[in-house]
Amino acid sequence: MLNPQNSSSHPVSFILLGIPGLENSQFWIAFPFCAMYVVAVVGNIILLHVIRTDHTLHEPMYLFLAMLAVSDLVLSSSTQPKMLAIFWFHAHEIEYHACLTQVFFIHTFSSVESGVLMAMALDRYVAICFPLRHSSILTTSVVIKLGAAVLMRGLLWVSPFCFMVSRMPFCPSHVIPQAYCEHMAVLKLVCADTRINRGYGLFVAFSVGGFDMIVIGISYMMILKAVLQLPSGEARLKAFGTCASHICVILALYIPALFTFLTHRFGHHVPRAVHVMFANVYLLVPPMLNPIIYGVRTKQIRDRVIQGCCGKEP
Repeated sequence: MLNPQNSSSHPVSFILLGIPGLENSQFWIAFPFCAMYVVAVVGNIILLHVIRTDHTLHEPMYLFLAMLAVSDLVLSSSTQPKMLAIFWFHAHEIEYHACLTQVFFIHTFSSVESGVLMAMALDRYVAICFPLRHSSILTTSVVIKLGAAVLMRGLLWVSPFCFMVSRMPFCPSHVIPQAYCEHMAVLKLVCADTRINRGYGLFVAFSVGGFDMIVIGISYMMILKAVLQLPSGEARLKAFGTCASHICVILALYIPALFTFLTHRFGHHVPRAVHVMFANVYLLVPPMLNPIIYGVRTKQIRDRVIQGCCGKEP
């Protein structure tokens, strides 16, 4: 149904199908999704609480980790409640402006997450290659400015998505064959030339994800070079250990993200259910894994959590 007062033929709402082809299984699929969402929310809140209350953790790595936790909370909470409502209560309808809001938050905080991971790679590079100058190079002020720059980049780069789509007419069909509103999925419902929108989407993808991956790659090449020059095998192992958590988080984000991005544009023969499942994994698994990976592998955080739960000194 169209809004009669809207000259751009904006729909009043869209219909989110969920996971096409798995409609009969969606009720049960929702349970592991809900469990992962609960772990993501609880884990990231605990992470933020530990970092906020323990002043010894007010260092660059942990401040970046706090930024990552905030991004994870926004990213997962912008999609999962509606997704669970679709799976359990068949609440397939989403209001037009709520859909655009979802597009905005998903893409903005995906960009923020990527930017924070890039900043964390730079932090590891400085810590390993310039250990004596680490605290003077990455001061609290510099960390805050990097975080603000990453957030502003996401806001400025993604806002045009919603503005351009809101100015375009939509086709009679308002069905989105997935469980949340994403830029390309919404764009496919537009009855107009979308080449500029698609071109801008590619520009944002390569200028954000491409740039961040290049910086991360260069940082880790320099780290690898520095680590291999260390005289002690134990020192090399310790240096690799400090980077292992970050590498796991990077892979958990970029692999499903790249699959989703490429499938939307070129994967016409990929089964839709596979595409949608990967799109869901991309927004849910990293927020769930990040607090687990860092909580388990980072001794300072692990000790504070154990101390808080058991009332014991670390």
